[in-house]
Amino acid sequence: MRILMIRVRLMLLAAVASCWAAAALAEERLALVIGNSAYGAVPALDNPVRDARLMAEVLEGLGFDVTLAADAKQIEMKRAIAQFGRKLRGAGEEATGLFYYAGHGVQSFGSNYLLPVDVALADAADLDLMAIEAQSVLRQMASARNRTNIVILDACRNNPFEAVADLNESGLAEMKAPTGTFLAYATAPGDVALDGEGENSPFTEALAREIKVPGTPVEQVFKQVRRAVLEQSGGRQTPWDTSSLVSDFAFAAAAPEVVMSAAEMEEAQIWASIKASRDAMQIMLFLRGYGDGRFADEARALLAELVQEELQGGTAAAAAEPSDEPLQDAEAAMFKAAQDDGSKAAYEAYLMAYPEGRFAEAAAAGAAALAAGAGQDPAAGGEAPAAAPEAEQEEVKLAEAGPVTYATPLDTGVAEISGLTLAEAVTRSPSFPPIEGLPESYWKDQSCSNCHQWTRERLCTQGNTYLSLNMQRSLGKQHPFGGAFKQVLKSWAAGGCQ
Repeated sequence: MRILMIRVRLMLLAAVASCWAAAALAEERLALVIGNSAYGAVPALDNPVRDARLMAEVLEGLGFDVTLAADAKQIEMKRAIAQFGRKLRGAGEEATGLFYYAGHGVQSFGSNYLLPVDVALADAADLDLMAIEAQSVLRQMASARNRTNIVILDACRNNPFEAVADLNESGLAEMKAPTGTFLAYATAPGDVALDGEGENSPFTEALAREIKVPGTPVEQVFKQVRRAVLEQSGGRQTPWDTSSLVSDFAFAAAAPEVVMSAAEMEEAQIWASIKASRDAMQIMLFLRGYGDGRFADEARALLAELVQEELQGGTAAAAAEPSDEPLQDAEAAMFKAAQDDGSKAAYEAYLMAYPEGRFAEAAAAGAAALAAGAGQDPAAGGEAPAAAPEAEQEEVKLAEAGPVTYATPLDTGVAEISGLTLAEAVTRSPSFPPIEGLPESYWKDQSCSNCHQWTRERLCTQGNTYLSLNMQRSLGKQHPFGGAFKQVLKSWAAGGCQ
């Protein structure tokens, strides 16, 4: 039995190791990068070796296993290409192969040749003996039968064999891409690419930058490279590519998407609805439920803005002179607005938003002083409010019709609370969500006092808020028991909250 258990464990370990090996093969990326600058028999080039080193560094950073060959002779290039083919064949079908070459390249009778640094040519017939046919690289990569291969040739500089008969064609010829291959050239077929006046060629400089952009498909990368080179060269060089890819490929992985939990999505949806409503009371409710949430700071800032607009009367706020002292944050803005207004309702509004705020003690003291001095606070500083339009005055009188007391049955057009006292009304369940989009679990079968934590004193504070003419607009805003409940609170507060 013990031997059987050991065998089972060994089999499981082998299976796990096999899975890890398969995963490693699936993610394998192999690159061969060659850059030739120090030619002997033909003109030397300034940038190819620097270009190759730049590409090798960038590709390594993107997860490629890079083989770099600089100023390679023919035998060294052939050996590197053969070894690259063997590694690619052993990497599996899911591997990605990439070949990059910078240096001299020529075409002859429709075939392209990459020139090693020891090339010496007096007759075009010897080209295939002295150089590396580009098609041989494609054959090595195609033999691996892997999913994705990329060939990049920054090899279309000036023709070093213009004096050799039958080798006077410019640039490279367009090659056919085997299935699953992306071919990119520094310039269009038959054209000449620039070596560049800086540390790198314009093509490779743009390529090294664009392949690092997270999540960009290979096709889009080379489109961006083309735009950059066209702009830099003033339209003299147009990078070219051809593709037979059958799968998607990106050099740099896309940034992971932010996955929100169900609770986070719910919070975001509720805040989006409340933010669009610009309702100060709904924002206060939101802060009670999500005071430490990701949108709390934004909610407080918006609340401060709305309260300041209400206190300053909207239009007057737009015409007011800006303060000489910039407000540091939303909380400070809201407290300053309460100080400027000087009313008990304004201080209470601050305390509802920031019950533990930096200015909570001062706001509570201000509200208490006003309550002790006047009993109710119809306007800033106890002075009579500015005359309102006749229609508005009539609405206020109707709203304050009473008397309404804490223990008097309410006479309203809302069946849910008609006949109940204020004390009883706040224990009833709302008929619709107090905040649009709020899940039923937060309000269904819950009493208003659960959300507001109502006490008689808090109800009085809320009612006094509605006495300010600048807060009249909130009376018409939606409430789970209709606007009538707000009017009742206002009338109760007008009578001294008896």
